[in-house]
Amino acid sequence: MNDTADRVPDTTRPMAIARWLLAVAALVILMVVVGGITRLTESGLSITRWEPIAGTIPPLSEAQWQTEFAHYRQIDQYAAIHAGMTLGEFKGIFFWEYSHRLLGRLIGMAFFVPLAWFWLRRAIPTGYRWRLVALLALGGMQGVFGWLMVKSGLQPGMVEVAPGWLATHLLTALFTLACLVWTALDLIDLRANPQARPARLTPLAAASGAALAIQLLYGALMAGLRAGLVTDQWPLMNGAFFPGPSSAGESLGHALFGDPAIVHFIHRWWAWVAVAGLVLLARRVRASGDRPASIALHSAFGLQILLGIAVVMAGVPIWLAALHQLVGALLVAATAWCGHSIGRRR
Repeated sequence: MNDTADRVPDTTRPMAIARWLLAVAALVILMVVVGGITRLTESGLSITRWEPIAGTIPPLSEAQWQTEFAHYRQIDQYAAIHAGMTLGEFKGIFFWEYSHRLLGRLIGMAFFVPLAWFWLRRAIPTGYRWRLVALLALGGMQGVFGWLMVKSGLQPGMVEVAPGWLATHLLTALFTLACLVWTALDLIDLRANPQARPARLTPLAAASGAALAIQLLYGALMAGLRAGLVTDQWPLMNGAFFPGPSSAGESLGHALFGDPAIVHFIHRWWAWVAVAGLVLLARRVRASGDRPASIALHSAFGLQILLGIAVVMAGVPIWLAALHQLVGALLVAATAWCGHSIGRRR
């Protein structure tokens, strides 16, 4: 019996590519956490120029540090938030923004170089080349969105980045994370069975993912609007179930997406809608026989709910808020895992 048709050709490396994609996914999770800390420490506008190549090297001399500090003192955020800060304090906020940008460059290289190597070695299985190119394009788009976010905070009269751009930047990163995990799982299946086809997106997985995406959107708006500081109570908000808008006379769109109190209210209660969808997804996954994926999803959203409540009641300490963002990214990965599990073509 000729079994050559039953195995992946020797030139393809689905498992090696899957491991590489999961490593990149881990870097994206790290970048999400560093980005959250950058926001919480008001560090995002400390580098006022976008220099993708030259900006890789930080200031090395006292004169270079003074130049960077002078650029920062020219924007409105300095006078409004950091007036009178010393050069040493500036170096502290510069560190987080520089680390965030450097990590973005590292992720770009960690994706592009192996992709080129696998491509030239003809190691990419049929049907996956342009899919990987699309992931590379998503990463590039993320970098552009990041700069547009920073640029929004450098405009006259602005003292921080626009919440809408911050949400776009974060959601693109999390969508990229989900796509990396999904593609890696497809390749793992292909390694186990050369005839395996990519998993399909089922209606349940799509609905659960959409509910989670709305929750993540409002989480990003919470960060952009500093809405976590509206109250330190739970489940009430300053003694009331519904706090009402922070300001009167605004449009419905502003109330839903720009009012800190309303955004906070939606984020804390839409969470239960998202949890309901994720519970249904996890139960379906467990019924299909993939118990580890179900446990991962239950653990992630359970911990995320507890952390969200703790962040609010503790007054949004940086370390706890960063942990909340970390688990949020892990929740996205677990949701992708479960969605892929029930979407396998058996």
